[in-house]
Amino acid sequence: MIKSSIFPSKYLQGAGTINQLAELTSDFGKKPLVICSPSMFNNIVPKITGNSTKFDDFHFEKFNGQASYEEINRLTEIARQNKNDFVIGFGGGKTIDTARVVANNLLLQVVVIPSIASTDAPTAAVSVVYTEKGEVQEILTFKRNPDLVLIDTEIIVQAPTRFLVSGMGDALSTWIEAEACMVNHRNNVNGYLGTLTAYSIAELCYNTILDYGYAAKLSNEAKVVTPAFENIVEANTLMSGIGFESGGLAGSHAIHNGFCVLPETLPFYHGEKVAFGLLASLFLTDKPQELIEELYSFCEKVGLPTTLKEIGINDASKEKIMRVAKRSCQGNESIFNDSLNVTPEEVFSAIMLADIFGRDRRK
Repeated sequence: MIKSSIFPSKYLQGAGTINQLAELTSDFGKKPLVICSPSMFNNIVPKITGNSTKFDDFHFEKFNGQASYEEINRLTEIARQNKNDFVIGFGGGKTIDTARVVANNLLLQVVVIPSIASTDAPTAAVSVVYTEKGEVQEILTFKRNPDLVLIDTEIIVQAPTRFLVSGMGDALSTWIEAEACMVNHRNNVNGYLGTLTAYSIAELCYNTILDYGYAAKLSNEAKVVTPAFENIVEANTLMSGIGFESGGLAGSHAIHNGFCVLPETLPFYHGEKVAFGLLASLFLTDKPQELIEELYSFCEKVGLPTTLKEIGINDASKEKIMRVAKRSCQGNESIFNDSLNVTPEEVFSAIMLADIFGRDRRK
């Protein structure tokens, strides 16, 4: 029996860490391609470069907003023509996913600098590729995790609070899914059984979210970096990243992928759809009522969706939700880590009950 856990090579988090970027990456090369989300390109890059000569060989390129093969190919060609010797992804989840694929295409090292704490993507050796319309097209797994994850909480606290809350929705599922893999002896994302370390980190992630989530939300609203805020950034990013990748995924993320087939859900964030997928998975796997109440209460308190309407589905017709359920059970989806015998009909029923339960609590 082989077990495994995988980690980023180095993780730094704290206020002002971005100011050490040139020094921290000096061992990787001299001419990086820096793929920046539009907001980072326009607002943060000018501040950190300023009049400094340290960034003269850095090529800053604005990301177009979609982690599609069209954008990946465009940026890969830019890096090839410029003879860039490593890649930096500076922005949100899709910017980071794209940077990872570009680096992998060119066999280069990759540095990840998240601008938000909305997903656990930064530490992972996984990228999600989308179609130009925003539907999940492919999930790529790489041989190595990022060489450096650099998180400046002074940047992250300036982002809208909705991003942090969405990250909590994503991270909240980490232990529930890892536990399913542990109990059912299912492989993690790396293709092996998880280690005790991975499951312990996943459980710590869950407890950290419940303990500090609301205070971190208030800190974000006040734009102040506090210990609670730092704890949630770490949970959303490092704990959840290690927990999902080395512990494993299950129903929550599969149902998220199902929701992506409905155009009306596309404006909603990954973690928001994962959070509702988590609630649906509780009914699918017949979790104790105490746990169901705990998670609904937390989601309501921080502002995560507990009804289909809150992820854009105003007309929850049987035909529409069955499309979601069928996509959730497609191919080798992670929902089968909950049970090998899950059917689309069961997923449909769980989604509908999660919505009814959420609406009933709001009365």
